[in-house]
Amino acid sequence: MDAKCEVMRTLHVCMVTETYPPEVNGVAMTLQRLVTGLLVNGHRVSLVRPKQQPLDRPGCCDKPAVILVPGLPIPGYQGLHFGLPSRKRLLSIWRDVRPDVIYVATEGPLGRSVISAAEQLEIPVISGFHTNFQNYMRYYRLGFVRRKVLEYLRNFHNRSLATLVPNPAMQVELQQAGFRNVQVLTRGVDCSLFMPQRRQESIRCGWGAKQTDLVILYVGRLAAEKNIDLFIRSYRAMRKMNANVKAVVVGDGPLYKQLVRQNPDVVFCGMQRGRRLAALYASADMFLFPSLTETFGNVTLEAMASGLVVLAYDYAAARQHIRNGENGFTISCGDETGYINAARNLVADDKKLAMVRSRARTHVEAHDWSGIVRQFESVLYQCLVTRHENFT
Repeated sequence: MDAKCEVMRTLHVCMVTETYPPEVNGVAMTLQRLVTGLLVNGHRVSLVRPKQQPLDRPGCCDKPAVILVPGLPIPGYQGLHFGLPSRKRLLSIWRDVRPDVIYVATEGPLGRSVISAAEQLEIPVISGFHTNFQNYMRYYRLGFVRRKVLEYLRNFHNRSLATLVPNPAMQVELQQAGFRNVQVLTRGVDCSLFMPQRRQESIRCGWGAKQTDLVILYVGRLAAEKNIDLFIRSYRAMRKMNANVKAVVVGDGPLYKQLVRQNPDVVFCGMQRGRRLAALYASADMFLFPSLTETFGNVTLEAMASGLVVLAYDYAAARQHIRNGENGFTISCGDETGYINAARNLVADDKKLAMVRSRARTHVEAHDWSGIVRQFESVLYQCLVTRHENFT
């Protein structure tokens, strides 16, 4: 029996992350989709993560076996913790119940201790590059440490057999920065949850929007690196074209109170989940996403699946999925004037918007999560083949 056949079996996969539902962010959602998909396909899954007060409660993570480790709060992000090193504890657990392969999704002290423990036990490790920490620095006036952050991330990921990124452009960027064996694992969307049919006029009424008004939406973390100021400026420019444009913001974060105070004419819905979130998407008309720091941007696919016109910068998910002028609109990265002008121009073109909304939904229907999970399984099996070949 060759090495490939030997490892093509049901696996025990250990997923390591510092965030997981019911927390709401792209990393948590992606990890949940992968975990759920692996379980559905018959694999055994364990999950290592920090305890998250007050979110932890019986049943919130009752499918995978959960190993809770100590953590400390992340300043400015209520409810989120980063995991503390847990090498000794994990060594003890994994000597008794050994995973076949480990996937590390976050690069903090917990992730480093996981890789050290795995190296000692000779358990293969794959890592995921989910967050552009090195590009966040300039939004917090810390650009001078960007090189050090990138060096840390490169050293971290190069200790794993492969680093998974969500899009080809990120693959090229990391390869040029010295990251080894970078592979693409893209993202999917739940088209049975996010759909135009969840539109509710009662929600629009609550926003003060009539049926004929144009509602623009932002969904995401309210933090400096998300470039939320450009959303607000675009909204103001659109209002000058048409007073019936309404702006709705869904999400929470360090800038929440400041944004609410400064923008009384914008509807702030806070953090939302599940069907309520899907209904908010579908009840809007246009999705403006001005972020320049995404590794992917799951919200782009969620908005397209909900039948919204998306305006985003031409990178990450938008570059992969939007054909400019056909199923959405993209602007060259960093061109704020072009972004605002595009938003203004879209206000008066109702027929164009209707066609784009329909095509957006049609496009994403082919990008469900089941195919992404199968691709992830293939990476896991290949990791085991590589490890097998290295030790024979």
